[in-house]
Amino acid sequence: MGLIGVKFGTFLTIIIILIAIYYRNFDDVLQKRLVAVLHGLEKLENRYEITDRPKVAIGYGICTDVSVRAKKLLRYNENVGNPMHFDEINTDIELYKSYAYYFRHGAAAERYMGNRILFDELVAKVRKISTSYSTIGGNAAVMALRFLKEGCDVILAAKMTKSLKQMMPQSIKIVGGEVERDDIHLILEYKSGEIWGPFKSSRANRYILHNDHNNPMISALEELDKVLPDFKPDLLVIGGLQMMDNFPFEDGVRSSRLMKVHKQMINQPKSTKIHFEMASFVEQSLLNELCNKVIPFADSLGMNEQEIGNLYNSLLYGNISLVTDSTPRVATILDQMRMLFKLIRVKGNKIDNSRELTRIHVHTLAYQAIFTVKNSSWKNTVAAAAKASLTAHRHVCGSQDVNLDKATLIMDDSFSTSAKSSGSRILLDENKPVSCWDETFNINNKRIFVEVCIAPVLVCTKASQTAGGGDNISSAGLVLQI
Repeated sequence: MGLIGVKFGTFLTIIIILIAIYYRNFDDVLQKRLVAVLHGLEKLENRYEITDRPKVAIGYGICTDVSVRAKKLLRYNENVGNPMHFDEINTDIELYKSYAYYFRHGAAAERYMGNRILFDELVAKVRKISTSYSTIGGNAAVMALRFLKEGCDVILAAKMTKSLKQMMPQSIKIVGGEVERDDIHLILEYKSGEIWGPFKSSRANRYILHNDHNNPMISALEELDKVLPDFKPDLLVIGGLQMMDNFPFEDGVRSSRLMKVHKQMINQPKSTKIHFEMASFVEQSLLNELCNKVIPFADSLGMNEQEIGNLYNSLLYGNISLVTDSTPRVATILDQMRMLFKLIRVKGNKIDNSRELTRIHVHTLAYQAIFTVKNSSWKNTVAAAAKASLTAHRHVCGSQDVNLDKATLIMDDSFSTSAKSSGSRILLDENKPVSCWDETFNINNKRIFVEVCIAPVLVCTKASQTAGGGDNISSAGLVLQI
């Protein structure tokens, strides 16, 4: 028995040693792969230097982001019960149920809280938490800061208090005037694998709560109109329109404001490219208006994996998609991009003063996907995909340098170009990490040639922030393509 025990112990030791060697070798291979991908992305990012200063005008809005780890504010209790979706949040229990609904899917969400007293109480509670912090927020403002950082001349259309304006870089020209109270967004962050009651998050993300009163009115629009003719921007960015979701407008006011956005877009010369940045929409009627008054008049669209699913379902089936796969396969996103490209181009062909969609950028946790019409005014698609990818890691990790100890690849070693049988298989070349190819579309009796690029993301494994990620990524991708 003793001899058998010795032999078994020796055998077990050998197995443990072999397993240790296997994982050490595996870690070495993974590390070499990460190094190769990083060097490949950086080489592409640095291929083009911005020598002139592109002019970028951005609307609309700004806010103060008050951020905290969600579990510091929301303590799970048995009263939460079943997770539920609410278009608008008005009570504690609605907040808890809504948070659970998105947390369990690892999905980003942004909701309007109509109860201002409760909202102010929550903000006060968060500000008493020692680990909470405040930053400049809002789609337009965050994009403006990124464009400035990347070497652009920037105009931002937003109304804010004098104190918030003093926090903005003086080199950004701000139009819109002052208000007595800034809009505040509560950013409730959670990490990948985090546990909240019986629920576990599949990825790091955030739940945003707001009670905006300035931003839904896009009240800086008229001031932006006044300066655009003299500024002559290379790019006009439209964003922040999700603040109109569920806001208690008087009858016809929202449609009237959106019509002014529409007129602003069609009044721009063709030399000014127009980009519309999508966001989290829950009101079908608002999304319908955007599909009629805004989207057909943009040259470029930017969105994440949830927002493309939402727009896809809205255009194809006429309904809102509340939650989609938080880590969709490349083939799924590419098929959705193709369908959106066709639907929007066909729709635009029947609308006066519409623009032909020539660019779509979808940013996901695992990869960046960019469609660009060949021979259009957009350029440097390969470099743009690489820059967007690196910006994703840098922003979420909160560092200008990419630390490979905090990085991983979750994109597969190969991917299919379509979920249909016509799709082909593409291997991820770690030395040339951005995969690009050409596709041909037949739309409105016209052949259109599109360059498609996929760039893997070195996913940050120790997220310090997720809010503002999409805005930074979209801006970084655009700056090399203007």
